[in-house]
Amino acid sequence: MKQNQFLGTNPTDLIAELENSLIPKLTAQLSAQFQPITPAEYITRNEVCKLLKIDLSSLHRWRKEGKIPSFGISNRVYFKRSDIDSIINQNKLS
Repeated sequence: MKQNQFLGTNPTDLIAELENSLIPKLTAQLSAQFQPITPAEYITRNEVCKLLKIDLSSLHRWRKEGKIPSFGISNRVYFKRSDIDSIINQNKLS
């Protein structure tokens, strides 16, 4: 790791050195560690049935058996698109 010595350095040179070496490195490290979180996409029962090409009765049975996690608000039922995608990927046949 490169070590910088600032003996006899005036403030202008110090700021220039920080801008040229330290700040770009920190920015690269922080941007690699902190990626923005994409919001979850929630889809309805009908959208899941259309996506999986199944009937509502099959979806209802899979929900009750715990095969597909669901979320409810009042009388509405929603599914996370990422959950559906991961279930499909986990059940890959070959």
